[in-house]
Amino acid sequence: MHVSFEEAQIITAAAILKAQEIDTQMCIAVLDSGASLKAFVRMNNAWVGSIDIAIKKAKTACLFAMPTGQIGQLSQPAGPLYGIEHSNEGLITFPGGLPIVNSDGILIGAIGVSGSSVENDHIVALAGVDSVGLADVPEHPWRT
Repeated sequence: MHVSFEEAQIITAAAILKAQEIDTQMCIAVLDSGASLKAFVRMNNAWVGSIDIAIKKAKTACLFAMPTGQIGQLSQPAGPLYGIEHSNEGLITFPGGLPIVNSDGILIGAIGVSGSSVENDHIVALAGVDSVGLADVPEHPWRT
């Protein structure tokens, strides 16, 4: 099951609205459950460098069904996932990427947001996810 085109539009619209509310310019990527790009938006004046970061945040959240900030905590030196950011042709392990889970608890995709502080990136990503689903996935063996 994948996030639909219509859901991807709702997600990006909600994320854009939140970015405007907090007065920031973002790159917003929505991927389906196969980690393929479903929708992408680069707001006016959003950093070009944030394009790749947003996509990789979404990819990271999708491939591991975890928020990127949580993976970042687990990937610190001596952590169980240390070095994971070097896998899968590059991952991003700081906040701003969230899995998109439907009401049945099934991963249907992910969102990645980049363009401001990681706190703002997370806030905007959460607004996108909240518009169609839940950010929490069933219990994961690496969760702390």
